[in-house]
Amino acid sequence: MKRSNRLIVLTQFFLENPHTHTQLPYFVDLCGTTKSSISEDLDIIHDVFEQQGLGMLHRTTGAGGGVRYIPKNADAYDESFILELCEKLKDPERILPGGYLYMSDLLGDPKTVREIGRIFASRFSEIELDAIVTVATKGIPLAYAVASFLQVPVVIARRDPKVTEGSSVSINYVSGSSRRIQTMVLPKRSLKEGSNVCIIDDFMKAGGTITGITNLLAEFDAEVKAIGVFAEADDEDEERKVTNYTSLIKISEVDTKGNQMEIVPGNFK
Repeated sequence: MKRSNRLIVLTQFFLENPHTHTQLPYFVDLCGTTKSSISEDLDIIHDVFEQQGLGMLHRTTGAGGGVRYIPKNADAYDESFILELCEKLKDPERILPGGYLYMSDLLGDPKTVREIGRIFASRFSEIELDAIVTVATKGIPLAYAVASFLQVPVVIARRDPKVTEGSSVSINYVSGSSRRIQTMVLPKRSLKEGSNVCIIDDFMKAGGTITGITNLLAEFDAEVKAIGVFAEADDEDEERKVTNYTSLIKISEVDTKGNQMEIVPGNFK
């Protein structure tokens, strides 16, 4: 296989299999070439990935040595993308009763969701994770987008148990936004004990839901290594229950009568 063809084949493999450790003999057989040629190809791909702000190839040596692709966005690209989202969300017609913001159109757009997932994955790429955890329903697309870049499974906590998922663990928690007692369940088979997890959610007001997920995960002896929320509400009247998290967008000063609000980038930088 010519080098130009090999570069296309290898690049496609890495983009489709992020965070997957692969030994060099696999690529030698795949491309029908030598180990030294593959090594040179990897150098080229690594340099281009870094130059274009797409991430890097991490290589290891020894008997079990190989290479894996770590997706990472350039900071300038992330900031530009988030600022663009802020402008889209500033439309007064998005304001809903209770100080909420209509975001379903953005969270339903595959390209937007994929880019959001890439940003979170970039921030959490150095963390060893076993699963991405979210709560049904709006956080599900974001969770899958993040998981696709980190190459880990998605675990979904639901409000009601499903017969098809077997026995479940459930807890009651107080929702930070509605201040009502709600139930959250997680099937016993969905998560191994002692797992390292990342919680992803679409919106956080006071943090009651994320606190509920954290308490539920404690029943599995799981450790929450990271928390990512697409949008957070900056409300001084609400006592924030979660402090260690990464947000992409911050919504504040929502005036439902005057149809005004302030939307700025979150703390992802």
